[in-house]
Amino acid sequence: MEWDLPLIWAAVIGFAVVMYVILDGFDLGIGILFPFAREERERDQMMNTVAPFWDGNETWLVLGGGGLWVAFPQAYAIIMPAFYLPVILMLLGLIFRGVAFEFRWVAVTSRGWWNLAFAAGSTLAAFCQGVILGGLIEGIRVENGAFAGGSFDWLTPFAVACGLGVIAGYALLGATWLVMKTEGSVAARGRAQAKWLILAVLGFMAIVSLWTPLASERIAQRWFSTPNILFLWPVPLVTALTAFLAWRWLEAGRDIPPFLAAIALFLLGYAGLVISVFPYLVPPSLTIWDTAAAPESQAFVLIGTIPLVPLIIGYIVFVYWLFRGKLREGEGYH
Repeated sequence: MEWDLPLIWAAVIGFAVVMYVILDGFDLGIGILFPFAREERERDQMMNTVAPFWDGNETWLVLGGGGLWVAFPQAYAIIMPAFYLPVILMLLGLIFRGVAFEFRWVAVTSRGWWNLAFAAGSTLAAFCQGVILGGLIEGIRVENGAFAGGSFDWLTPFAVACGLGVIAGYALLGATWLVMKTEGSVAARGRAQAKWLILAVLGFMAIVSLWTPLASERIAQRWFSTPNILFLWPVPLVTALTAFLAWRWLEAGRDIPPFLAAIALFLLGYAGLVISVFPYLVPPSLTIWDTAAAPESQAFVLIGTIPLVPLIIGYIVFVYWLFRGKLREGEGYH
C-alpha cells in the first residue's frame, strides 16, 4: 500500500493536469488569438464559444494543485517557493481573464481595456505555465529536503522557450476550437492560423526534445539507452504524423478532426515529458515516494477523491453535449 498509493495519486494529479491543459487550454487560446480578430462582433463570437465552459474548465487546476498539496506535501513545499513569482503571475493572469470575461459584456466606453485584459491575462497565464514546466524539467535545487535556490532560478532560456511553446500550443487549441465551433470569417481565420501554429508547435517541441537530453545526462540515458530506445523511437514519429494529419484535415475543410489532432499533439508532448522525468516529482532528486504524505492521509483523501472525479467528468460531458454544435454570428449565451 505504501508503494501503490503514491502511484495512484500521481496518476490522479497527472490526469487532472491533462484535463486542465486540454480544456482550459483552448479557452486560454481564444484569449491569445483575441487581438487578431478584426471586429467586435468577431470577438463576441469567439468569447461566446467558451462562455458555457471556461469557469468549469479550471476545476482541474484546483484538483491538481490541491492533490499535490495533500498527497505530496514535501513536493508542494519545495515547488511553490521555487516558482512563487510565476505562480502568482499565472493566478493574476487567470483573474484578469475571468474578470474581463464578465465585465466586457456590460462595458461600453471601456470595452477596449477589457479586451486587452482578456488577451493579456490569457497570454500571461499560458506563458507562466510553460515557464513552470520548463523549470521543473531543468530541476530544482534541494538541500536537506527544502528549496535551496534563488527567487529567479526559474528564469532561464529553456524555461522561456517552454513558455512560448505553451502559448503556441494553447493558440493552436483555440484556433482549431474556433474551426470546430464557428462559421464565417472567424472559422476561416482560425483555419489559417492553425496551419501556422502547427509549424510553431512542432518547432518548439523539436527545441525541447533536443535541448533536454543535451542538457541532462539522466534524460539522455532515459531516451537513448537500450532497450528504452527500441520502445520510445515511435513517439516523435507519431507526433510528426499527427501534425501532418492535422494540416491535411485543415486543408480538406474538416471541422472536428483538427481539434482532436491538436489534443493528440498535447498528449504526445505530455507523454514525452512524463517519460523524461518520471518517477521524479521534484527533479532531479526527489521521487513521488520520497515526497509522499503518510499512507493514512493519502488513503483518507483518496476515498473522497475517487467518487468526485467521475462526478466532474459527468458534469463536463453533460455541459459539452448540451452546448454542442456550431455557434453562428450573432448567437450567444450572454
